[in-house]
Amino acid sequence: MVVALAMVTDEAVMQASGVDRPLVRRAPEPHAGYNLGKRIVDVVGATVLLVAGAPLLAAGAAAVALTSPGPVLFKQRRMGMSGEAFTLLKLRTMVQDAEAKRAEVLHLNTMEGPAFKLPDDPRLTKVGKWLRRTSIDELPQAINVLRGEMSLVGPRPLPLSENRYEGNQVQRLSVKPGLTCIWQISGRSSVTFDQWMEMDLDYVRRRSLSADVNLIARTLPAVLSKRGAV
Repeated sequence: MVVALAMVTDEAVMQASGVDRPLVRRAPEPHAGYNLGKRIVDVVGATVLLVAGAPLLAAGAAAVALTSPGPVLFKQRRMGMSGEAFTLLKLRTMVQDAEAKRAEVLHLNTMEGPAFKLPDDPRLTKVGKWLRRTSIDELPQAINVLRGEMSLVGPRPLPLSENRYEGNQVQRLSVKPGLTCIWQISGRSSVTFDQWMEMDLDYVRRRSLSADVNLIARTLPAVLSKRGAV
């Protein structure tokens, strides 16, 4: 059965079968102090990312502002831990009215399942294509990490309209979403939706600080290779 999610919280959302327990529960800590250690890594890492990436972020923002009308930042409601919605930040890579034109390109979706992926999306600007290929458009999400809405490592947050899962796939919402995860270093858009979900569930089951550090270290080579980036 497909579970359609809009606003899921530990207190409010119950099993469709009527069982008196939440659909999404926060996953327990793998070990004592894990959450504190992860938060320290997040704050330090996001700060370093913003400082080191400032020249790239500034250049990207200037390129967006000078080449297409509209705001520099793209803000979209995404689903975070326990189904709590938050506003994700990115450099804008599409034309200003891209969301209004979404229905016109839905039939071109190359990703199975509820997620939407289109390598040659006609709504992308020329600068936007470059920003996506280099992942520079994702840098503002370091602010989401500092706010505590995201983590450096965790399942990528999907737009609210795409959060529809089958069976235990919903458990990816039991941890904070992240800037990078197993999917990010494994081909991204070149894997199927079900493979993506299984990678996220594998992360939830096996997560640890050492695994997070390993995934962070492997992300830069994956980004530079541009494999699966759209």
